[in-house]
Amino acid sequence: MSVRSADPQPGTSSQPSPGGLGRWLASDLVWSFCHSPLAMGAAAVALAFFICAAFAPWLAPHDPFDLAALELLDSLSPPSWLPDGRVTYLLGTDDQGRDVLSGILHGARISLLVGLASVLLAMVLGVSLGLVAGYAGGWADALIMRAADVQLSFPAILIALLVDGVARVILPDAAHGGLALAVLVTAIGLSGWVQYARTVRGSTMVEKNKDYIQAARVIGRHPIAIMLRHLLPNVTGPVLVIATIHLATAIITEATLSFLGVGMPVTTPSLGTLIRVGNDFLFSGEWWITVFPGTALVLLVLSVNLLGDWLRDALNPRLRQGAR
Repeated sequence: MSVRSADPQPGTSSQPSPGGLGRWLASDLVWSFCHSPLAMGAAAVALAFFICAAFAPWLAPHDPFDLAALELLDSLSPPSWLPDGRVTYLLGTDDQGRDVLSGILHGARISLLVGLASVLLAMVLGVSLGLVAGYAGGWADALIMRAADVQLSFPAILIALLVDGVARVILPDAAHGGLALAVLVTAIGLSGWVQYARTVRGSTMVEKNKDYIQAARVIGRHPIAIMLRHLLPNVTGPVLVIATIHLATAIITEATLSFLGVGMPVTTPSLGTLIRVGNDFLFSGEWWITVFPGTALVLLVLSVNLLGDWLRDALNPRLRQGAR
């Protein structure tokens, strides 16, 4: 006795619906990325930096933190393709005999770590304050926005210098080196929360008057649950764009602070620290000590900025409809 398979109902498709990955690959965002050579090139450069930074201890030909392995006789060696250059030091060495290429790989690791951590701190703080200001309104909105207006009156680098200076006064001298990374992340993060708060506040004020928010209020949902479960997923689009662009700004701010001598110590070099060290020898002919770290910093920031510009255009519905 054979069992006859049921015929599909009229109007239904026999093909299975694509899963989450299939829907994501067919989205407008992926289509826009695949049709933007500039975005793909920038993503390739940024991905290369992230991979090199993540695996710097294994990819670097030398360990710039191992003081026992340093040779002062190898100091100020030019790149390998120049006269007197050595194959073991592809991009030359600095005044301490440290390999410049290894320093760039480890320095990019520190710069990216500081940039990502400070962006995360600024995003959490700014999004939280923006949700509260936009949803609660009243005195809370006025207090948060006036604080944002006051901070906007000062340059971000000045706010970071102020936070770093206060931390150096409060903390004991013996703890400066160990807590330099945390202080730098806090300084940069506190200087960048305003743009997140203002953007999220504006989006929240639009969303809170819609029917689904009113329905959540009627059924008695707690305001915190409404902000986290309903409002937050609908205001994350602009936040992602701001975070991508802010990452490049945070890396530049870290490099600036380290160049001024108030960032990472020389024993834990970032790209800014390497540029500052090489700046002392720039006019004496040892140009490679500062040119190569500076070039790496420019390429990293440029690739992240280009990705941020593409993401901003890709998430804009008007521009996306005109492109398709």
